[in-house]
Amino acid sequence: MEKKSYFIPIVNAIIGLIAGSFLTFIIVFIAAFSGSIHYIPFIIALAAVLYIAYVLHNFEFFTRKKAAKFFWTFALGVLAITAIQPIYHWFDNRIPTVDAEVNIYQYEPFIEGNQVEKLSEDASLKLQEPLPKMDGATALYPLYAAFVQAVYPEKMYNPYSSEVMVNQTPDAYTNLLEGNVDMIFVAGPSEKQLQRSQEKGMKLKLTPIGKEAFVFFVNAKNNIDNLTLDQIKGIYAGELTNWSQVGGKNDDIRAFQRPQDSGSQTALQRLMGEKPIVEAPTENIASGMGGIINEVSKYKNYKNAIGYTFRYYSNEMVRSKEIKLLEIDGVAPTKETIRANTYPITSDFYIVTMGNEAAHVQAFIDWILSEEGQRLVEQAGYVPVTEYE
Repeated sequence: MEKKSYFIPIVNAIIGLIAGSFLTFIIVFIAAFSGSIHYIPFIIALAAVLYIAYVLHNFEFFTRKKAAKFFWTFALGVLAITAIQPIYHWFDNRIPTVDAEVNIYQYEPFIEGNQVEKLSEDASLKLQEPLPKMDGATALYPLYAAFVQAVYPEKMYNPYSSEVMVNQTPDAYTNLLEGNVDMIFVAGPSEKQLQRSQEKGMKLKLTPIGKEAFVFFVNAKNNIDNLTLDQIKGIYAGELTNWSQVGGKNDDIRAFQRPQDSGSQTALQRLMGEKPIVEAPTENIASGMGGIINEVSKYKNYKNAIGYTFRYYSNEMVRSKEIKLLEIDGVAPTKETIRANTYPITSDFYIVTMGNEAAHVQAFIDWILSEEGQRLVEQAGYVPVTEYE
């Protein structure tokens, strides 16, 4: 009996290994580069199954039915396990999301057709060079852009590379402490930001210019419309973990948080007081203010998320119909309840400086606190810090 040669199957196996590895590498590279990393385990598993099947076929392994059945059962099991994550990711991406990020450029001063509020008459203050350099939180950019359009000379003020910038709160504080700007428009500083200023031998000066509501929101399909302050604290302390505990449906509460030193995270920490905030899973920490609205609103099939932001950002800038603001202790967050101090989580927002303002900086602050400036606060959709006629 002639002895069977395995030379050709071995050569085919080597060629198949080289070609298959190269092709798999290309596909994995494309998946990683395009952000589809969830598909990589399945791609590798599929490539491995196809290659092993090719080799076994060359060695006539599948001529034995039991062996073939065992292999394909095992292979399909491996593929099914590695397909769980990409299937879930595909399904998750199919859920409609809210475009919660705001186009900052629509509030850029002096741009034709922008959405910046304007005084009905010329401002009594007109600044010239050198102009105060400023930065601030996204939620306050429409306001200080209106101030700039009222009193600054007309020219281009790019939101990211001019005297009038906009960033997230932590970046704004960093720019102030590093001396890159003269003033910032933000919520009050966190303990870490206060500590950083002390380490630099600086003292932050906080000038209140308006009032705002810190708000909590849920998916629009959640049947909860009202929570008490104690319930909010219980949720973010990890004591209340199911919506049924606060009158909702039997569903786990997914409580999103913001990064440390952001304005809204600092507001949450102040609200909680001495009560420790439960550590959030990484995937439950939304990066930007728009991000946290997006994360809560996009779980339309879950309906179990809760997040927080400031009233103006949610109502005036995002205007998402996919979320709803909750009443707190039976009081809705409106301009009227903020003005009357009946909404339980109302706080000032500030111009923060280093306390050694140049004359033109102080003149600008004084104008913002004047009747004209406070009227513009009202017109822009915020609540003034002082009453005016």
